[in-house]
Amino acid sequence: MESLLSKLQLEEYQSSKLSLEHVMCIAKENGRESAAQTSLPWNFLRKLIALDETARLTMVDEHEDVNISGFSTKNDLFGTTEMSPRISLNSVHPLDVLCALLHSSDSFLQQFIFSKMSMCQFAVPLLLPAYENKPCTCLLWAMREILKKWRPTSLLIAKGFGEGNLVNISMPIFSFVRLGDCSLSKSKILNYVLSPSYTHHNFFVHQDIECGYQPKTISEGLLELFWYFPGGSQSSNTFHEPIAVMNLRGDLEFNQKPFSLMTKVSSAFFIFSEGLQEKQWRMLERLVSDNSNFYFIIAVPDDKHCQEETKKSIRKLVTSLKLSSKHILVKDSKMNEAKIVKEIQNLIRSLSKASHTSKTLEEVGDMANELGIFVDEDVEECQRAKKLAKKITSQIIDISQYKKQTMVLQGDLWKKITKNEKELCRMRQQGDISGETYKSELQGQIVELRRQQCQRELQGDMKKFLFALTDLPHVEKLYFLKWMKIFLDDITRSNLKELQAEYFKNSTSMLVLKQIDQKMSESSLGLEHFLRELGQMHEAQFFKTKREEIGQKFSKLPGLAANLLLDRFPLELMDGDASNIPLQWITDVLTELDKKTGGKCRMRVITVLGVQSTGKSTLLNTMFGLQFPVASGRCTRGAFMTLIKVKENFQEELGCEFLLVIDTEGLNAPELASLDDSYEHDHELATLVVGLSDVTIINISMENSSEMKDILQVVVHAFLRMNEIGKKPNCQFVHQNVSDVSAHSRGTRDRKKLLEHLNQMTKAAAKMEKLEGITTFSDIMNYDLNEHTWYISGLWYGIPPMAPINTGYSEGVLLLKKYLLEFLGRKQQKPQSIPDFLEWLKSLWNAVKHEKFIFSFRNSLIADAYDQLSIKYSQLEWIFRKELYNWMTKLLISIRNEPAENLTMERLSDIMMSTSEILSTEEKRMHHLLETYFDSELENAHLVEKYREDFFKSIERLKKVLKEEVINKCREALRIQKAKRQIESLKDGYISKIEEKVTLLLCSCRDRTQKMDVQELEVEFNTMWDDTITSLQVKSIVKQDIDQIILQQLRTEMSHKSGAVNEKLLHIKTLYEFTDATYKVRDEHFDLKWYKQCQDKIWYKAVGVKDFYKEDYSFKSKQLAEDLIDNGLRYIDQHLKMNENYHHTFCLELLKMVNDRLQQKDAKNLHTTDHFELEVKLLLLGKAAPKFQKMHDNFVKVNDPYLQLEALRSEYFSVFKAVFQEKDESKTRAKHFCELCLKPAIVQYVYHHLGQEMVNDILKGNDNMKYMSRSFFQMRVQCKLLEDHSFEHYVKYINNYECFVKECILDFVKEQYEDPKGLQSLQSNIILSIFQKLRNILQNVQIQESVDVSEFLRNVCKVLHKDLVISQEDVKVITFQNFASVTLFAADVESFLSDLGEDILSEMRLSTIESVLAMVILKPEEELFKKVIGCGKQCPFCKVPCEAGCSEHTEHFATIHRPQGLGRYRYVDTNVLCSSLCSTDVVTEKSFRNSDTDWKFHPYKGYRDFYPDWMIQPDPSINASDYWKFIFKEFNVQFAKEYNAKPASLPKDWYDISKDQALESLKESFRVK
Repeated sequence: MESLLSKLQLEEYQSSKLSLEHVMCIAKENGRESAAQTSLPWNFLRKLIALDETARLTMVDEHEDVNISGFSTKNDLFGTTEMSPRISLNSVHPLDVLCALLHSSDSFLQQFIFSKMSMCQFAVPLLLPAYENKPCTCLLWAMREILKKWRPTSLLIAKGFGEGNLVNISMPIFSFVRLGDCSLSKSKILNYVLSPSYTHHNFFVHQDIECGYQPKTISEGLLELFWYFPGGSQSSNTFHEPIAVMNLRGDLEFNQKPFSLMTKVSSAFFIFSEGLQEKQWRMLERLVSDNSNFYFIIAVPDDKHCQEETKKSIRKLVTSLKLSSKHILVKDSKMNEAKIVKEIQNLIRSLSKASHTSKTLEEVGDMANELGIFVDEDVEECQRAKKLAKKITSQIIDISQYKKQTMVLQGDLWKKITKNEKELCRMRQQGDISGETYKSELQGQIVELRRQQCQRELQGDMKKFLFALTDLPHVEKLYFLKWMKIFLDDITRSNLKELQAEYFKNSTSMLVLKQIDQKMSESSLGLEHFLRELGQMHEAQFFKTKREEIGQKFSKLPGLAANLLLDRFPLELMDGDASNIPLQWITDVLTELDKKTGGKCRMRVITVLGVQSTGKSTLLNTMFGLQFPVASGRCTRGAFMTLIKVKENFQEELGCEFLLVIDTEGLNAPELASLDDSYEHDHELATLVVGLSDVTIINISMENSSEMKDILQVVVHAFLRMNEIGKKPNCQFVHQNVSDVSAHSRGTRDRKKLLEHLNQMTKAAAKMEKLEGITTFSDIMNYDLNEHTWYISGLWYGIPPMAPINTGYSEGVLLLKKYLLEFLGRKQQKPQSIPDFLEWLKSLWNAVKHEKFIFSFRNSLIADAYDQLSIKYSQLEWIFRKELYNWMTKLLISIRNEPAENLTMERLSDIMMSTSEILSTEEKRMHHLLETYFDSELENAHLVEKYREDFFKSIERLKKVLKEEVINKCREALRIQKAKRQIESLKDGYISKIEEKVTLLLCSCRDRTQKMDVQELEVEFNTMWDDTITSLQVKSIVKQDIDQIILQQLRTEMSHKSGAVNEKLLHIKTLYEFTDATYKVRDEHFDLKWYKQCQDKIWYKAVGVKDFYKEDYSFKSKQLAEDLIDNGLRYIDQHLKMNENYHHTFCLELLKMVNDRLQQKDAKNLHTTDHFELEVKLLLLGKAAPKFQKMHDNFVKVNDPYLQLEALRSEYFSVFKAVFQEKDESKTRAKHFCELCLKPAIVQYVYHHLGQEMVNDILKGNDNMKYMSRSFFQMRVQCKLLEDHSFEHYVKYINNYECFVKECILDFVKEQYEDPKGLQSLQSNIILSIFQKLRNILQNVQIQESVDVSEFLRNVCKVLHKDLVISQEDVKVITFQNFASVTLFAADVESFLSDLGEDILSEMRLSTIESVLAMVILKPEEELFKKVIGCGKQCPFCKVPCEAGCSEHTEHFATIHRPQGLGRYRYVDTNVLCSSLCSTDVVTEKSFRNSDTDWKFHPYKGYRDFYPDWMIQPDPSINASDYWKFIFKEFNVQFAKEYNAKPASLPKDWYDISKDQALESLKESFRVK
């Protein structure tokens, strides 16, 4: 024994037994299985799990060279070798492998092995031979899970069947033994006896199968058991009633203990022999005694002498045992094996009819006990567990009644909770109650139902069950659960058998049949029902109290269930009876599982879907060695999950530690077809499990199945929904029961037909879900006709229950398994962690509960991925903007430094070309970085795949916007600079003349003999200056009346309007009368004829619209007018800060802005008149005129030649004086250069860059997330609003969102730099950067080689022409009569830089943040506003702003919606503010009406007919909108007064919401932990 165990490498499992944990795991398998003896037990197990009928073949092939020509066996033709050539030294007899494995296995693995052997139609050991100190063992427990179905002769006509556990089936037992030597193979004969007429199967191992000839070592004395169960027609059945067959291995003479048991239980005894010696028949004489059912099969040898001896022994046997000739069958050369088989079959049939000694295997176990044979069930743990399980189940008679009395929590209470939870999502029975009131009522009912659950105590049997789970030792607990399953299955079968009989009797009454269907649905009872009850108790307790307050006995439940998962017990995921998921229970169980695995529980999920009874569970069991119930007689509903461990050597390759396999109930189950919710239930189940899966197997029975179309619709809907939310599980279509080897080739047409069906149903499903652009199955998933379609032979080769396993089935399943593991190993999607899986489960189930899945789906993983993508896009967008702003700043500065001759259209063309180039470069870079992030760094990128195109389109849009901005600014800069250059050209001429006169005066004064003092010089200089200015006839710039210019432009633009409008314009003398005016609604602003027609309509009058429409339209028109004026003012402010002259295009642009906006659909729907247009334009231009006039006046003042020349007088006099006095002016001129030229240029440089640096600083700060994600910004703003608790702030936030946000951001920026140190640091860095550049230029050798200071400064300005705008007028003063050394001058300038920098910083320190913000060119508040405002669109019902993360999004959405009354909605007939949330109403049957619907009712569910760009999703939970409910409750009266309405009627539970709860719901909705 030890040598065999060593040979098989099983020694380590003698003390600690081999268990299911060792066997049931996913391991890496080699491409070709080794047949070495070390792997024989594992090879046997692997093949047995896969139902491979070759599992018992244990030959070790020692001649694997395929190139050998000839037989591999070296036949000893001349008999020179003593050892038989058939015997291999390395091969092991199959029964020795089996016995060694059973000796090394624990009882649960033994049971699993027996179940698989039974399916493979292998004989199973009944008595395991003793070895060493271990006794002979009766393996009764190992057979407990073997279930058999058969059709006896008595039920042939009725098409009925028998069903039961093998150990409980009473049947005659026929025993077969060998006595002495016998050339006739007993086991082989038995195989023929038991095989169906149409085929032959080796139920028993015999000498003619591979390795059957090997000598047995430990399997001598093994007593095997097999059976025959009739199943087909009377003609095809070998036996008409069930029988059992015992087969003793080895010689009877040496195995008398098994023989003694066999004689006690057998209906007949068959002894095979070749000739009996005296001691053998004496032994028989002693053992057989009076038993008349002994039959002998004697094989007569060919040798004549032996034949005579055999005949003598037969006569002696007949005489001694008093047998008739009918008890002896002599097999001589004239009789073949077929004749013997026929004789034995006839005899068994005859004895079966006459037998009164039928026994169950349970009775056999009792008799074994009496004989002192150890029975495996006799261990104390098993017996105690059995006793407890029996105590629980013994009183169960009527399952339906038992469940109502014992499992009260999962009965009506749970089903009512389920109904209410779904109604919360679907709102079908709402009636006339407001949405939020109805939801509150439903929630109240759920609370009451949970309270009732909490009040219910666990019933007696449930207490015992809970005790077993919590208090029993691990092994005893496993026994207990097995016993419970066995007993419950027996009871269920008994109940269903009665109902099926009743069903058959009442087959004509549809009403009765429906009632029986319901009873059958309720007559399922298994472990899942007991665990479900505990789960419901846990849910109820959790609902009532906080987690830490849950009772001690219930707090352990999730951990216990997690242990069961780790022990490979299936856990109910979806309760099929209630069609609901106990989310809290599942969450806590899986959370405990995550803890127990130390967080190392990454999973890949495989699911199977298909019609009932198509072999789904069998497929999974065969593929992964699972134990999902099959053919149990129960109608299982719902979905179950089993956890399979991945071996460590395979975890890295597969990318996970576990496989989670989900088995589902059959779709279109006939037993459930009559139930009201069966179709809806199928859709819910399919959507849920497909959404959770990495791979979904669609199981279709038959090559061209009729049920295929029935389930494809359900499946396609599920995949379509997953495609829309970014989840794309792999799909494998498995066609079962396909036996033809050419099925795959011939099935090309069928596969194409399948694809046609899929395409048709995809198109129909997309239409149903209102999705455009989806017409084929390939639009929603990558489907390959060949790679994703499998043809697998049927499980049975013939008619069960005696049909052998089809080898093709096992091979097909293993190929599918290999492909699935390879596919998962490609890691196209990341594995799911427990938290990820739970998040998917919650969000999927929440969406499934709504009628429309796609619009109701919300998932934090998707939201987080979208947020991360939005944040990345925001970062890259700012980089893009920043790069372009830097480039544009340099470009604009260079334009301001351009000479007049370069300010041409060619220059603009060059700018446009270079702008396009840099934009293209930056676009490509941003595109590449975003794509890299999307493909490599973004977690769960596949979930936001649908948004990818939006973000990349937004880059294109950004490029287009920035290009337009740059070109417009450059065009404007060129225009402005051209005008300035004209003025400067004129001034330059004047200055040249003045310099000439100054030079002449200088010469004149020097020639004078009398020395002149300073006063005399000044008199002479001023006289010369005045004379020169007079002679030059310097003209000032003529001021224009901007007010009249704009007014005339307006008259011209409105000239085609009505006479009344033009008449009004003619009476307007100045626009200043509208400067301080505000918009006021007047009747003349609206088309009163249209309104009159509306008022005359009967339904308008009936509902009171006549009194309501004015306010609605008035508010919208006022909002439109104010928005237009605000936008116009922003445009004006942009031009004001450019210090330019007024241009007539400014007015035209303002008018165009108004005209374009009034042409949009929503504005047209207001039916405004020309008077409204005129009013808006007058108000806007009335505010623009004085601003533009002031801008023009400032331009004139700054650029007036006379004034500018006057400003130069003192500078030129200083130069004149210094030159005359022949002073060294290098330092003085250098200082003047720094003060007059560099200082203003550097200050301007600082303000050009400070705004950008402020934005950088904010975006890198601690609060940067606020401006990186629009959702997060919304959350922070709402938190601040809650903290301030100001009604006025809320009104502004809701009704003037953009204005509020701007003020909010501006306040933030001011607060951020309230401490001047932060701003000073930024200013200092900017100054240091430009000073460093200046020093490098001043020290540049080439520049210092300039001829004179004039050339030197020209070169300096040239290098800095993109950085600084240095006043050339002041430079001329510096260079006038400047004969200083260039080197010395450069050094002097550099020496003054430090003081200059400190001087600039000192002045800036005195500036307030308000003055700084007014001076910076790029406004940080505006840039931050761009990042958070998005598209600025608000929900048409509640006015919540869109939170989409990119500009080019196709749909607007928001995390939380508000009560519609906050967005001014009220009931037309009562003027009461509406308290319902649009996120609630969109799932109800309610309707809405407004000006957009022309005041006609329209269902909320069809809101996208009017607002196709908005996606309003239902709230993910009842508490999601608590924030806005709290605000509405707090300011209900104030909002009513503000909106000129009556206060809303709010649900009572809103008044219970506290500020803390409001804040908590806000954080939960925005996923802030």
